[in-house]
Amino acid sequence: MRKMRKITRDKKGIDTILAALLMVVIVVVAAVMVYAWSTGLLSALLVQNPVPKENMSVESFAFSPNNTVVTLNVRNTGGVAIAFSSYYVKDSNGNQIAKTSWSTASISPNGLGIINLQIGSSCTSGCSGGGTFTSFTSGYNYYVTIVTTRNNQFSWQGQRP
Repeated sequence: MRKMRKITRDKKGIDTILAALLMVVIVVVAAVMVYAWSTGLLSALLVQNPVPKENMSVESFAFSPNNTVVTLNVRNTGGVAIAFSSYYVKDSNGNQIAKTSWSTASISPNGLGIINLQIGSSCTSGCSGGGTFTSFTSGYNYYVTIVTTRNNQFSWQGQRP
């Protein structure tokens, strides 16, 4: 009978050891999770749904003979169609012309589109700003920002030959 009591009394020691081991395992697993999260490994392991993005490149450009229109040939290099909502043209002196209500046909992925950016007398409606900037002058640099309907901005810089 005494031996039996001694065995049952020692069970408390086994429970304490198991509890301590369980706590160590929990702490180690939590530390590994915190490490994986802080190094970005956890987000890399999770499956993410790829979102197609807009991307565009200017392949060529030409200025009109009357120096009020620049024509850009752009290629849609992104995964979704691109449509444009506004553009801003700035000259080397900081004068800017903006056309904020502008709609174009969309350019499909890998498609080539032609964009005509008008300033001065060619821009009859929806243009604002300009100051003394009414035509493209030979030898000057021009900075163009085109805004898409998804509110992405694409910049281009060119010089009038």
